[in-house]
This record gives sequence, C-alpha cells and structure tokens, in this order.
Amino acid sequence: MSLLDKLKKTSTVKSTDVLSKSMLFNKKDMAPTPIPIINLALSGSIDGGLTPGLTVLAAPSKHFKSNLALVMASSYMRKYEDAVCLLYDTEFGITPEYLKAMGVDPERCIHTPIEHVEQLKFDLTRQLENIERGDKVIIVLDSIGNLASKKELEDALDGKSVADMTRAKQIKSLFRMVTPYLTTRDVPMVVINHTIQTMEMFSKQVMTGGTGIMYSANTVLFLGKSQEKDGSELVGYNFNITIEKSRFVKERSKFPFLVTWEGGISKWSGMLDIGLELGWIRKPSVGWFEGVNPETGEVITDKKRRKDTDSAEFWLPMFKAGYDKALNQKFAIGNTKAIVEEVESDEVIEDESES
Repeated sequence: MSLLDKLKKTSTVKSTDVLSKSMLFNKKDMAPTPIPIINLALSGSIDGGLTPGLTVLAAPSKHFKSNLALVMASSYMRKYEDAVCLLYDTEFGITPEYLKAMGVDPERCIHTPIEHVEQLKFDLTRQLENIERGDKVIIVLDSIGNLASKKELEDALDGKSVADMTRAKQIKSLFRMVTPYLTTRDVPMVVINHTIQTMEMFSKQVMTGGTGIMYSANTVLFLGKSQEKDGSELVGYNFNITIEKSRFVKERSKFPFLVTWEGGISKWSGMLDIGLELGWIRKPSVGWFEGVNPETGEVITDKKRRKDTDSAEFWLPMFKAGYDKALNQKFAIGNTKAIVEEVESDEVIEDESES
C-alpha cells in the first residue's frame, strides 16, 4: 500500500481523496445564464456561469440586485428540471408574479420568511445538513443587509436603545457554518447585501454586515448604475459590475450591461464596450461598429449601428473567430502565473554583451 493510499484510508472524513481526483476540486458545476457578460463576471468565461458556493451581490437600493439573483436562480432551475430554490426572504418584495416574470417557477420554490439572523442560521444549517450531494438546490437570500439580530429585536421589545454589538458576530458565525456545506453539497447560494460609503477623506464603497461575508464568499459583485436615455426620456439603466472578490475573475474588473423598461436585460450588452478596449471592435466611421481580428486585421462582421449589434448575428461569428478566448485571457485568473520566472545571471550577462 502506498503512503497516499495509507493516509487516505486512515482518514475519518468520508470525502477524503487524492486532490487531483477529489470531487471538490474537479470541474465545477456551472449554471450558465443567457447573458454572456454575466457569465464572464461570474466565471471568467462567456460559457461559464454560477458556481457552487457563496456569491454575493452588493449595492445600494434599486440597483437590480434581486433581479440579477433571480436571473441566476432561473438559469440553475432551467439547467436542472428537478431543481428546487430555497428562498429566504427578509424584505418580502418578491411575489409569485415577480418570480414568474424572471423565469423562476413558484411551484419549485420554498419560501421561508426570516425575522432575525439566528433564525436564518438555525434553519439554513438544518436544511444544508439534510441536503445530499447530487440534490439540485439553489439558495437565494434577499437580503442579509436589512436583517436584525435576535438581541436587537429583544432590546426593542424591552424598550432598550443600546447599540447591538452582536449582529456582525452572528452573521460571521452564519457564513462560517454554511460555507463548508455549500462546497461539499455542491450547492450555489446567492446572497443580496447592501453597501455604504466610508467616512474617510477618500470615500470608498464597502459591504455592511462585517467581514464574515467577504471571507466566506467565492464571488462578491458590486453594482453601480447610470441612466439610459433616448433624448430626454429615461428608457432604462446602464449597470456596471465591479469584481470586489473572485476566485475565478481578476479583481476590480468591470462588466457593463444594459437593462431597459421594454426589453429587460440586453442579451449582448457589454460585449461592444469590452471589444473596443481589446481591439476586437473598431469604428470605421462615427456611430458605426464592426468586428475585426486584431492580429490579422480581417473584418469578421459587417459594420452596424450600436443598437443593431445587439444580436447573435453580430456576435456568434466573433466568438467563433476567437473573441471568447480573448475575453477569457483578459479576465480569468487561471491565465496568470503565480510565480515570475527568475532569469539566470548568465543569461543577463549574455544579453548585455550582445547589445
């Protein structure tokens, strides 16, 4: 018996295995959304998507957080016809009609109203303990940002106005407990949280609820927005995803997408702006865009107005020509080296003598 086999056999943990064969580190079970830019932000690939583990969407109010969480949930449930959504609700803004509009079947959704952090911790831990690997479950928490602690509620009932110093500890305890379950059970969990601006001289955006959420999350996405107008009429919003933390995508990367009142999320939004940055899109004239191969200069797609580029006809030939690989190379963490190779001193001396 080899030493590897000996140590594996001795372990009391059922899922112990050689790391290269471990079910926890092999190919991730990704649920792709219909929006390439969202997949890119979640996984570093337009063919990727939502992964098991903790994903956090953080922003101020009215920043499309709940909608985006439901897009991810519907994508997971569309991939697995027997999948169930566990919806933990603290804000009660999601109705059955709203779920249907976002593509989530209310008949396959367990709705659990939550009053305080401890109640969430006990119920969620119990649910995860009873879930087996292979059960197709996605968890959505809307939201952790407004959720009080049990002590805060008890103080209010007792007429006390003292500051609550337990909430951040309880939230940290919650995610410390559930994170191993999410990985070992292969369960994705999408959590909505709020952000605030710090009071420093140079203010920055941070999440509420303490450090526990940031430590436990695989992915933390901050959302910003600006208005989209047609003349003076407001027709929607331009949202911008900033990667605050990710195990798959380079941090501080930005991914824009458009949401309009009439059409919802623009399927191909963001592809044009990033393409301009990478050289895969160029402007042959003002207001017109065409796809090109930056290495060969070959024109891939005919020139079109910006609004007309929002189509599979424009983008599928681009992906076939290698634009998808260029996006992965630009944003995915797996394409970077962990150690810079050291140059031998003899090579340096030789290079200097040749010059």
